[in-house]
Amino acid sequence: MNSPTDAPLAVVGVVDAVTSRLRDRILSGDLRSGSALTEAFVSEEYAVARPSAKAAIEQLVAAGLLERTAHRSARVVAIDPETVRDVYRTRTRLESAALRELAGTRTVPAAAIAANAEIQAMPAGPDPATVDPDLRFHTALIDALGSARTGRMYRSVLDEARMCMAQVQGRRLLEAGVIAAQHAEILDALAAGEAERATAVLGIHLSSAQERLVDALGAD
Repeated sequence: MNSPTDAPLAVVGVVDAVTSRLRDRILSGDLRSGSALTEAFVSEEYAVARPSAKAAIEQLVAAGLLERTAHRSARVVAIDPETVRDVYRTRTRLESAALRELAGTRTVPAAAIAANAEIQAMPAGPDPATVDPDLRFHTALIDALGSARTGRMYRSVLDEARMCMAQVQGRRLLEAGVIAAQHAEILDALAAGEAERATAVLGIHLSSAQERLVDALGAD
């Protein structure tokens, strides 16, 4: 006979697995901006019960990757220029605060160094492969603060940033050489305890990516 906690754990496992697969498809661009995602589709696609499909969709709505209005199916969040700008403004606020704190202790995260080394090893020109190590670099700056809550907050924004990039990833917008050089200057500023230099370079770095994404969306 099952204990009282057995069934809920099993259900949560299924919901989390479906949520993870749908999240990966959204962030990779396989499920495009504006695509409808019904409970019936999710149930059939992943061979799960409708309540599990509904719960997975609700998790993605809460994460900001899907949106749902009254009496309508959930849809992949539409990416427009204002969404991109708001995502990058939020990233800039969070990351700037992190850099000031890290510069105060001259902390240079090893994970950020490792992520940037991957980018430095790539050819200098545009390459969609820069997206993953680039985002890992920035996440490492946040994680170095040692705050689980700040990390969760940042990752909710990062999912939207990755989704923005997925919508235009074929345009080869990001130049590895430029990204690596800007990352390296940020790390150098942290090592020297120069908070204002670190945040200034971050501002240039993120605003450049933001405007390239906005321009690409406008071209679409």
